[in-house]
Amino acid sequence: MPAIKNFLDGYFNKAQRKCWLQEDLHRPPSSFRSVIYTLFYVVPFYLSSTTRPSRTLSRDAPSVIRARVASVSLTCVVCSLITFVILTSQKGATHVDGLHAMGYWPLGLPETGRSLLLTAILFSGPLYEALLVNGGWRACLTLQSVSGLFTEWTSWRNIIAGPFTEEVLFRSASVPLMLVAHTSVMRTIFLSPVIFGLAHFHHFYEFRVTHPHEPVVAGLLRSLLQFSYTSLFGAYATFLFLRTGSLLAIFVVHAFCNIMGLPRLWGRVEPETDEYSDASDSNVQDDAKAGVRTSKPSIMWSVVYYVLLVGGAVGWWKNLGALTMTDNALVAMKL
Repeated sequence: MPAIKNFLDGYFNKAQRKCWLQEDLHRPPSSFRSVIYTLFYVVPFYLSSTTRPSRTLSRDAPSVIRARVASVSLTCVVCSLITFVILTSQKGATHVDGLHAMGYWPLGLPETGRSLLLTAILFSGPLYEALLVNGGWRACLTLQSVSGLFTEWTSWRNIIAGPFTEEVLFRSASVPLMLVAHTSVMRTIFLSPVIFGLAHFHHFYEFRVTHPHEPVVAGLLRSLLQFSYTSLFGAYATFLFLRTGSLLAIFVVHAFCNIMGLPRLWGRVEPETDEYSDASDSNVQDDAKAGVRTSKPSIMWSVVYYVLLVGGAVGWWKNLGALTMTDNALVAMKL
């Protein structure tokens, strides 16, 4: 796609750089636009009683989730249109150029598959624990986890609505503006996620409202932890977006990471008790009543997990460049 390549090359072409910078002198900084987008995303949560948590209304209430999803969807549409207009106002830019810079076209199915594989390699240990140790493969076979997306509002928010709207706003609508402003690749990767992480800091207020008797320090530590891992993930998602040029890829990776949660970094790995282990639990209880000694879960569960955890991190690092290489990249990066 020569037109797209020429358009994106314009971001970093030295011959055109001076002209582009002069055009951007009277525009607000791209980071300022990102902050404004973030405010558009979060502030409406607290303007209405239907979206504002209270001591009697949790953020997990279905009515709150529905209202918030409607609010952020409208925000994403408005902010995306603003970014699209800015991108297509550049000299020589077409509508297709703007859609590609925002990750909508090409769709990026191969890039999505490779990005998901790369992330799954990183989560080798947690996948082993979830699917094999805890028997999660049974739920996958029965499509139980999929049906939960359409029957539980919190699951739908955390795995579908949340990841998609966040990637639309914080990557698709924000990152191209940083490129137009000639923000360096490294700064784009690590500055954009900070804004993304700060966007989650409003959870501290919600925690204080719904847990008024908890110490303030506990709420702050909880929010700082969330800020840390959301910023780290934001850097990874921004990197993937720049490398693949695909909104679909980073949405799928975001949803996958939300499903997996934070990986276990310490402690013994043992099977969890669930509906699939009821029979074995009853057998254990019968053995206990009969005076039969029952053995603890094998230490090998833990050994295999931590080997896969470390091996997955090494494998992720070694394949970071190969599995994200594509002709649809928004910028050229040497890895």
